[in-house]
Amino acid sequence: MARDLNKVMLTGRLGKDVELRVTPNGRSVATFSVASSRNIREGDAWKEQTEWFRVVAWEKLAETCSNYLHKGSHVFIEGRLQTREYTDKDGIKKYSTEVIATDMTMLDSKGQNSGGGNDIEDAWDNAGGGGNSNSGSGGRSSGGNRSRGNSYDSGETDLEDIPF
Repeated sequence: MARDLNKVMLTGRLGKDVELRVTPNGRSVATFSVASSRNIREGDAWKEQTEWFRVVAWEKLAETCSNYLHKGSHVFIEGRLQTREYTDKDGIKKYSTEVIATDMTMLDSKGQNSGGGNDIEDAWDNAGGGGNSNSGSGGRSSGGNRSRGNSYDSGETDLEDIPF
């Protein structure tokens, strides 16, 4: 029997600062938008085409995103797509497809971060790599700092836990 696959991998830059909230059950949830651009040919010219993705991170990964990402941060996100249904203020049923992040890697070079550049590296070192990485280099991957979501949180998101 074939297995289904729901996997997203994207790189891009944050369009605004991360928004961190806490659900009534005490779970941290972060939301942010990532813009990913590519060049396409239109006639004799090249044009940049940008897609925007809404990203949702939970628990420890949400807190890491909130602490270290900001508008303009270059990130690599791994996760899965999830579509949820909600009713807007006018009573109209709407749908929203989001990337539920399970892994995040900061791609900014050392010194490109708004907090002076070394804050992320120092915090990562002091935390022993955060214990959230699957790389064997003390929490560092070759392309940036990596943080994984909770492995037990792979099920569907309880929509009652979303505070918006």
